[in-house]
Amino acid sequence: MGKRLKFAQRGAANTYISRTQALRKLQLSLSDFRRLCILKGIYPRVPSNFKHLKKTSTFYFRKDIKFLSHEPLLRKFREIKAFTSKIRRALGKGDKNTVERLRENKPVYTIDHLVKERYPTFLDALRDLDDALCLVFLFRIMPRSNKIKGNLVSLCDTLSREFMNYVIYTNSLRKTFLSIKGIYYQVEIMGQTITWITPYLFKQKIPEDVDFHVMLNFLEFYATALGFVNCHLFQSLGLKYPPE
Repeated sequence: MGKRLKFAQRGAANTYISRTQALRKLQLSLSDFRRLCILKGIYPRVPSNFKHLKKTSTFYFRKDIKFLSHEPLLRKFREIKAFTSKIRRALGKGDKNTVERLRENKPVYTIDHLVKERYPTFLDALRDLDDALCLVFLFRIMPRSNKIKGNLVSLCDTLSREFMNYVIYTNSLRKTFLSIKGIYYQVEIMGQTITWITPYLFKQKIPEDVDFHVMLNFLEFYATALGFVNCHLFQSLGLKYPPE
């Protein structure tokens, strides 16, 4: 006689996990959890059977949450959260020496390993370059504000110029189209067709009801990935990167 399973240990109830349970398991805030999921490429799922699940909840694959629990960025997020609490406490006490010392030792993290993890080969990165180019070319013309930092706009402008320089140098442009939304470009690089849209260079007005936190999380990964792509493309031609 086989082992008797308890309730919710098989089927959809065991395959999926709610977002609340995932936050409790990973001990993360909602904003950090969203950022980590975006960087790792993990998105919500729709269960096929809602019989033992709450229809109002957001669900993820349980195996994806287990995959997140081994991510080194978890420790960095916790260090940044502790750093923010210490800074806030020192500012409340008016201790300037402690604030300066803490800011000098501010924890930082990189997502280079995530780019290599999500794109094992260079062709994989080229196939997924459409969304990255659309977002980078959008933010290169965004006005600087409290939501969008100036160094981020400068980074997007640099990455877009480097990519367009490669396109011009190799004559990779195949099609272009003018529309109300902007200019569509289509290039062919190493046998891969890449299409993206570039907004017109008009003055942009930032809407108040747009959540830029999610977009900035996507941009953080896409800008890093595009930097690696530009570096590989320039080196494949024997050119120096970054270009002077």
